Amino acid sequence: MDIRTVPNPIVRAGGRWLRRVNDRHPWSHNDHFHGWILRRLPTRRRRALDVGCGAGLLLSRLRGRFDEALGVEADAAMAGVATERFAGDPVVSVRHARFEKVDGTFDTITMVAVLHHLPLEASLRHAAELLEPGGRLLVVGLARAETLTDLAWDLPSSLLNPLVGMVRHPRPVTAPVDDGGPPLPMRDPAETFADISRAVRRVPPGARLRRRLFFRYTLEWTRPV
Repeated sequence: MDIRTVPNPIVRAGGRWLRRVNDRHPWSHNDHFHGWILRRLPTRRRRALDVGCGAGLLLSRLRGRFDEALGVEADAAMAGVATERFAGDPVVSVRHARFEKVDGTFDTITMVAVLHHLPLEASLRHAAELLEPGGRLLVVGLARAETLTDLAWDLPSSLLNPLVGMVRHPRPVTAPVDDGGPPLPMRDPAETFADISRAVRRVPPGARLRRRLFFRYTLEWTRPV
């Protein structure tokens, strides 16, 4: 239920204005939640796994907090960028692989805007299996907006988004930002927040799932000792 698709000329015009402002003052919703992840790392920090690591920004922030950090990325181009970024690094390694092929054990598993690219329950189950006792799964995800409750969260996010952009990126851009890297793989989420909530009640049981502003939800689960 995107505000820009509501069949009202005034609302649609407002949506177009918001989009123009957002384009001129861009900021990353995903990077915004890195702080949430770093504040929730477990006490034991031997090995970390970042699923869908992209160009490796979160990996660079996990580095120094863990003895080892592994990033897995299914997109070959993005995996190449991250591999080059950490070439020769004794702490961080990057693997071009699908998540279901990852084995071993980890103290922390992170997923930022990647779970909707994966089979939901199977991926949650696999993450739970990979965690050491006391290990923590930290997910920042996207859900498909469908209900009035979803809209009630998306509307203030749409209104606040340009304000945050003007604070974080006060100088407006006049052309699309091109960092020279490959485009990020994009996919609209298929599951609603209600779908995700039902899945989380089954696996992993006891996880904390919360709606967040800026079109995201968070999921936190610690494997019992």
